[in-house]
Amino acid sequence: IKVNDMKVKALVEKNDNNYYAITTEQAVAGNYFGGYGYSVQEAKADYMESIREMIEIAKEEGKDVPNVEDIEVDFQYDIPSFFNFFDWINISAFAKQAGINESKMRAYKSGLATASEKTVSKILKTVKAMGAELSSATL
Repeated sequence: IKVNDMKVKALVEKNDNNYYAITTEQAVAGNYFGGYGYSVQEAKADYMESIREMIEIAKEEGKDVPNVEDIEVDFQYDIPSFFNFFDWINISAFAKQAGINESKMRAYKSGLATASEKTVSKILKTVKAMGAELSSATL
């Protein structure tokens, strides 16, 4: 990405070894970065550290690079990664709200089954509805 274009799209995925990986196709000053961990939280911390290291290397090379706090990361999750990161979501209640069979939803969450495009759409619609309800709540 260019120094004045500081939004990075990062894909968060669970692999077959129950390991979470964060990758991006974008580079900053010709340097690529990524993160890995046994949880999404660990992978995000590793990802942000790799950005810091990449910026340090680029600065040492005399390249014009942004500060780490000027890089906006747009994390995009696969279903198992989403539910690993937002582990406080009750999967049974979520499945009911989304109109998805609870055992199927558990299989999607664990990565044992792959949701169809239609099911992914239901899940995303439910996530967005939850977000809207949470953001409109007052205490």
